[in-house]
Amino acid sequence: MALIQQEETEEKVVNPSESAKTAKSSASSNVDDHKEASDGFETASDTELGSDAEDTHKEREQQHQHQELSNPPGTDSSEEASHDEELKQQKALAQANDAKLEGNKLFGDGQFEEALSKYELALQIAPDMPSSIEVRSICHSNRGVCFMKLGKYEDTIKECTKALELNPAYLKSLVRRGEAHEKLEHFEEAIADMKKILEIDPSNDQARRTIRRLEPLAAEKREKMKEEMIGKLKEMGNSLLGRFGMSVDNFQAVKDPNTGSYSISFQR
Repeated sequence: MALIQQEETEEKVVNPSESAKTAKSSASSNVDDHKEASDGFETASDTELGSDAEDTHKEREQQHQHQELSNPPGTDSSEEASHDEELKQQKALAQANDAKLEGNKLFGDGQFEEALSKYELALQIAPDMPSSIEVRSICHSNRGVCFMKLGKYEDTIKECTKALELNPAYLKSLVRRGEAHEKLEHFEEAIADMKKILEIDPSNDQARRTIRRLEPLAAEKREKMKEEMIGKLKEMGNSLLGRFGMSVDNFQAVKDPNTGSYSISFQR
């Protein structure tokens, strides 16, 4: 299935120690990293995600010494504990972001299984708090891309669904999930994802064209499923009516053109 966005340009993966380098173009075209309008997030820079470990350690030592001097024994230290917890969360978020960037690089090298492991590591490290929603949703969506490359479309759907639970307006995850649904011939579900894209972006003509393309396929599949169901019902009916010397062929369904309802007539 064609991607919905006219040109889905993924974000660049930036290494803080090599800011002059850019990530491989093959990775940036498939893996999310920084902000796009469709993502609904602002990506924090690497410096915002966490300070240098040595500086952070010195800062904490200085604050701890200051706390000992300013607070006599027995003084409530809840403020210091809160600050320590915040530093721990910032460190965890920085580590999660680093793991995500490693996953992006592995994806660019075509090492999809290894990239999956790095994204999973990032998800395990990332603290469960509002500031980590971005990195968690991106990692789930990127895992979905990896599974797509590996032909594991059911897993793609699961990962993109998790990303959308964190960010319902994540257009890329809707696109990827819709593509996976189409690969599995889940045409109704794929159409539903395209309609959600139109709810978020009514000007998305690609989603509208995809719906028009999939609707005949969905109708054909519904008709096929209906015929299969009728066939199974006939087999069941014949097994029961055969005891009385009859079959379902003795019964005819007649449709009322005015109401659309059916009536059953018996024929010998």
